[in-house]
Parts: sequence; C-alpha cells; structure tokens
Amino acid sequence: MIDSQPEENQVSTSEATPIGNSVSGTNTNNVSDRVGDVMGKVNDTLGKVDWSQMGKYGKAVGIIAIVIVAQVVIKVVIDTINFFPIVPGLLELLGVVVLGQWSWQNLTTSDKRNELVDRVQNLRKEYLG
Repeated sequence: MIDSQPEENQVSTSEATPIGNSVSGTNTNNVSDRVGDVMGKVNDTLGKVDWSQMGKYGKAVGIIAIVIVAQVVIKVVIDTINFFPIVPGLLELLGVVVLGQWSWQNLTTSDKRNELVDRVQNLRKEYLG
C-alpha cells in the first residue's frame, strides 16, 4: 500500500497546459499571418503558370496518380488475402490448374502450337507495328 497523499499528485491550475483549442490570441494571429503569407506566395506562383500548356502535363500527372493509387489498392488487397492462412495456397493451386488447362488447350498438338504462335505474332504486329 502506498502512503502518498492524492494532493501531491495533482498539478496546480496555473501550471496546467491548455486543453483542446484554448490557445492564446498571439499564437492564433501568428499562425493566421503565416498561413496568409503562404497562401499569397502560392497564389503568386500559380499566377505565373502558363495554363495553356497544362493539358498534357495534367494528363501525365493524372495517369501517374492513378497508377500510384492502383498500386496501393492492389497491395492492400494482396496483403489482406495473404493474411488468411488457407487462401494463398488455394490461389496457388488455382493458378496451377488454370495453367494446366490453358496448356492442354493450346500446346498439345503442333497445329495448336502453330496457331498460338500466329496469334501472338498478329497481336505483336497490331500493337507494336
């Protein structure tokens, strides 16, 4: 049992830090002044930009942003799937079954193999020129 008295553990109200949003008025004015300065600099910079050239840059930035978001979403989904103990093994088994089925349909005879080579060459010509 501890013999300390509860009054020793209390902090006086003059030493306590403010709770929540109760900040002194000088800090608020200082922060709002800084925010105003930063916003003014941003507006000046945006005013100097040639917006007629932003079409191609905007598309490039949009594509890059979409790719990054898609990669993050895919990573989260794969990590979630890998979290369950049985699912990764079942997905590997499914992949082996699909590969075997595709191989049986496309690689069993020389005619099917020649057809596959022709399809790949046609796709290559169509997309790569």
